[in-house]
Amino acid sequence: MPRKNVIILGAGGRDFHNFNIYFRNNPEFNVVAFTATQIPNISNRTYPPSLAGPLYPSGIPILPQEDLEEIIKEKGVEEAYLSYSDIECNEFMEILSKVLSAGAKFSISSPEQTMIKSPKPVIAVCASRTGAGKSTVSRYISRYLREQKVKFVIIRHPMAYGSFEPSWQRFEKLEDLEKYKCTIEEREEYESHIRMGNIVYAGVDYGEILKHAVNEADIILWDGGNNDWPFYKPDIWITVVDPLRPGGEVESFPGGVNTRMADIIVVNKINVAPKENIEKVVENVRKINPGAVIVKVASELSVDNPELIRGKKVLVVEDGPTVTHGHLSFAAGYIAAKKCGAKEIVDPRPYAIGSIRKAFEKYKHIGPVLPALGYGEKQMKELEQVINEVEADVIVLGTPSDISRYLNLNKPVVRVSYEIKDVEVPSLQNVIYELMKKRKILH
Repeated sequence: MPRKNVIILGAGGRDFHNFNIYFRNNPEFNVVAFTATQIPNISNRTYPPSLAGPLYPSGIPILPQEDLEEIIKEKGVEEAYLSYSDIECNEFMEILSKVLSAGAKFSISSPEQTMIKSPKPVIAVCASRTGAGKSTVSRYISRYLREQKVKFVIIRHPMAYGSFEPSWQRFEKLEDLEKYKCTIEEREEYESHIRMGNIVYAGVDYGEILKHAVNEADIILWDGGNNDWPFYKPDIWITVVDPLRPGGEVESFPGGVNTRMADIIVVNKINVAPKENIEKVVENVRKINPGAVIVKVASELSVDNPELIRGKKVLVVEDGPTVTHGHLSFAAGYIAAKKCGAKEIVDPRPYAIGSIRKAFEKYKHIGPVLPALGYGEKQMKELEQVINEVEADVIVLGTPSDISRYLNLNKPVVRVSYEIKDVEVPSLQNVIYELMKKRKILH
């Protein structure tokens, strides 16, 4: 029986995992290509034979998503598998229409098909939208587990922006970020954990990652990416929802899956979101997941040198994914700059070049802030040049990674951090504790 020609549509994360788990050794399918979007430097590469397996001795090409219809026709594609970790409904429908009109079947692999069963318990932190605050919840849980003297490691959702090798990476100290030549986006997710003393695993092959991680942990803490569902089958599934963007908990993909499958729903940012938004989010959650425990938390900002902001012209640099495909117009840096009395927030658009300019053209919702885009060395250099050209007195940095450590900047940097805080009883900590006892994760 001939193998079915398929393509996998993605953005450098979920797509490779789905291949590894479901397609790699499956003689029913012939994966003729991946397509890539959102992230520069992914397309026009090859998923290497070492990861693709014996069915693909030459590896698998990664082609631009904009050529989707031509790829389907030229390669005789019978089925296209959507493998995104963050997509809005209108884009979802556009891709579906392109696939069908080009003559292929449109498919999506399910959570059950793509989640790996871990020999150790898994607590998974996911979200309804990119930028909802997963990392602050993951850090909160890591502090709690440490207080309970539980051995744990963080396994972080993939960001395959550099080399595909090694297939698994372990981060224990900041120097490891240099060792693996991490991009800004990777540093944004790993750096805070490392500073807390947490060990972080990441990479491309999450079956291989798990083999190493379970050797030094009694619990796996899955720190999700975008609004993707977990790569490991959770014993406790936590989904963070964002009342600054009500509706995402039911309308986004795959965020709506996370909302429906969660044991605990964390309604974040209640200290800054309008009351009616909070009520709407809770109402939406209750309709589609009445069995979930809902916990409300505040997201509190802190600024390391607020006196440098007052009365000054500032450039606000925000977390890249949050203000690009997360579709927030601004984030923590902008809020902190306003709160600390900035004289002016300088719009970086007139100074944008190269891929930074293209990002502003693509994501027109972005406010007068600069997304910290650094998907590779070239883009990091472009970001550095834009920052240095902007006529401002100080940089207000709203991203968790201290870019001044690896970019050569000509302005002082004020760092903004944010952590969640319990505001009601029972606290998130108590809810997690009770569920861990019930499911025999704590003894």
